[in-house]
Amino acid sequence: MKTDIILCGVGGQGILSIATIIGEAAMNENLYIKQAEVHGMSQRGGDVQSNLRISSNPIASDLIPKGGADVIISMEPMEALRYLPYLSKDGWIITSSTPFVNIPNYPDMEVIKADLNKLPNVIMLDIEAKAKEADVPRSANVILLGAAQKALGIEYGKLEDAIRRVFGRKGDAIVEANIKALAIGKEAQK
Repeated sequence: MKTDIILCGVGGQGILSIATIIGEAAMNENLYIKQAEVHGMSQRGGDVQSNLRISSNPIASDLIPKGGADVIISMEPMEALRYLPYLSKDGWIITSSTPFVNIPNYPDMEVIKADLNKLPNVIMLDIEAKAKEADVPRSANVILLGAAQKALGIEYGKLEDAIRRVFGRKGDAIVEANIKALAIGKEAQK
């Protein structure tokens, strides 16, 4: 088993929380894991990206080469396109459809959607609307994780267990909100 994942978005969207959940699930499966994060611009609104490599064999590098990512999970549609050169030809993009317009020359959303729709394996969701509708507004990132579950190759139950361990110290309400969000994402991947 080997899965190379790029997580991307902008600061404050929960990218590193997704990485923590995936990493926890992988370690609980006795898999090897390497992670590299970009923190320099991770203030609210800046670019955030994390390389996450999971394997049943030892991993030499924490960086994913161009054309090597099996999955790109993006909290922001333009960020998904930014990392497209890293996606393998059969790789998956799981992205939010809601733009985070933080630059004056943000591309037209119809152009971004058209570019994403040219790719063979894309799941694009309005996670913000789904999170609001389900009354879990702070768990939109976990909805995206649920939608990525099959592409990641991690059992759904293992992600649930990881959420319980990662968020357990924050209380039952936070754990349950994130479990609910994961289920919403899983349902959306169909």
